[in-house]
Amino acid sequence: MVSTTNVIVAPAPPKPPRRKRHPGRPMVSWLDPLMLARAGVQAAISSTIGKQADRRLLDALAAPKVEPSDFSVDDEGKPREELWLDYVSDMGDGWDSTYAVAQTVACPTLTLRDETGATHETRGGELLVLGGDEVYPTASVKAYEERTLEPWRAAMSRQRPPPHVFAVPGNHDWYDGLVSFTRLFCQGRTPAGWQTHQRRSYFAVKLPHGWWLIGTDMQLESDIDEPQVSYFQEIARQMRPEDRVILCLAEPAWLLAQVRPLDGRSYLENNLTFLEDEVFGKKVSVFLAGDLHHYRRHADDDGRQKIIAGGGGAFLHPTHVPRKEQALQDGFTARKSFPEARDSRRLSWRNLGLVMSNPRFGVLTGLLYMLLAWALAVNIGSANVPKALGLVLSTALSSPGIVLLSTFVILGLIAFADTRYGRWRWLVGLLHGLVHMTAAFLIAWGVAHLMGSELALSFRNPVRDMLSAVLIFAGGFLAGPTIMGLYLLISLNVFSAHPNEAFSSLAIPDWKNFIRMRIAPDGRLWIYPIGLRRVPRAWKPGETARDPEWVADPKDTRATPPSLIEPPLVIP
Repeated sequence: MVSTTNVIVAPAPPKPPRRKRHPGRPMVSWLDPLMLARAGVQAAISSTIGKQADRRLLDALAAPKVEPSDFSVDDEGKPREELWLDYVSDMGDGWDSTYAVAQTVACPTLTLRDETGATHETRGGELLVLGGDEVYPTASVKAYEERTLEPWRAAMSRQRPPPHVFAVPGNHDWYDGLVSFTRLFCQGRTPAGWQTHQRRSYFAVKLPHGWWLIGTDMQLESDIDEPQVSYFQEIARQMRPEDRVILCLAEPAWLLAQVRPLDGRSYLENNLTFLEDEVFGKKVSVFLAGDLHHYRRHADDDGRQKIIAGGGGAFLHPTHVPRKEQALQDGFTARKSFPEARDSRRLSWRNLGLVMSNPRFGVLTGLLYMLLAWALAVNIGSANVPKALGLVLSTALSSPGIVLLSTFVILGLIAFADTRYGRWRWLVGLLHGLVHMTAAFLIAWGVAHLMGSELALSFRNPVRDMLSAVLIFAGGFLAGPTIMGLYLLISLNVFSAHPNEAFSSLAIPDWKNFIRMRIAPDGRLWIYPIGLRRVPRAWKPGETARDPEWVADPKDTRATPPSLIEPPLVIP
């Protein structure tokens, strides 16, 4: 008799599922009504309080004496022959864009090809300069953690030693009174593993071969407070006559007045003139700024550069406005933009599909169209369009509710109209509102004609009434964003108006950029503008010890590698 032994084999533990989707946040939906309401309230509160209580004054009292961070020497006190720096601005929006830029910056070395086909070897910066607006839509500890620190921490892990970080606050960083920004960057913490040094919201860094890196804070009102002026005057006394300055600003004063014509913007240029003439006593060699989310460079005949590089992760801004750029001060002329104007104009046509990128805005317009139809409470199902319009107008004029709702919509659209329209702003908003009213009427008439019912919830036939409401809502869901998209498209491409709204609503994650700089042993400054034409949309966990936490999925074949936007610039 043969005996058998039952061997019980423990089942192998199941393999954890390989996440194909990153854990981060999507791009901010700037036409989301709830998000707009929250951001608007916070911005208004911050602006009001900021005029009365300037956080920079408190920081100046608590900060130690004025001493620049000295990176002209190494840890042993020996003069540095070479130093690499990275400049990234306007980050902390969607994961795909923010992480793609962070991962590129984190690479120890990058071999980049420029538009001429030449290749250039670059190294990851020992210094990382954050140029403003480090988080979107508004600043908070949670928002910084989820939208900025998490993707940067994941990208930098296992790549190279964490860089030394210096940060300039932008208007979105000021929306909580600079509390979160100060906590992260001005108290000696190590967010995302970075090494922070500054103790104020502005800074000065001494670099090799007589170069200086200066970061300013012009707050929400874009002014330079007295302690900041005193700080930079003390720094200027430590500069030699032949030293050169790289100036980092939250906003590109030289172009902002043309892109966003607001009353009083001239004082931005006055601040720059004051810094150059009265504080530093020398012309700035390189200006760096974000706030506009694209790459745009101006230069003069002496090789001085004014560079906008706001492509760290936020939505794209257009480059084809203004259509005819006015001459800048001191002989600076436009040299390069990324994307090119033709690509920017082509992207603007995406506004016709606005409902795809802003479905919650479609929900709002669907509800408004439905409320207007219910408030009419007239039977136009058997009438033709002219007769139905007459019934609607007579009913609307005798209904306080309809008059109030219509007035609210039209006044809101007048307020929304761009200040570029000037005295015609009210007419533009009125016409925009009337188009929406007309669309609501036509949708309501079509549904009533189809259902043979009046535009009201009579509850005599609940099924028919609810079906009518659903159809009107669906019509408003599609028509409202389409009309808004058409309005933004015409405003931008014909009148150069609404550049911010026309592109923020699209939440385009592509066309990212940042600046890599090298101070060479001969003292020259090399500037490498690096662009990512299309960022990856699919990610998978890193498989080796040298991989970052997430790497682009090879199946995402449309993603493009980083490359130079233009050949390197050399500043003697």
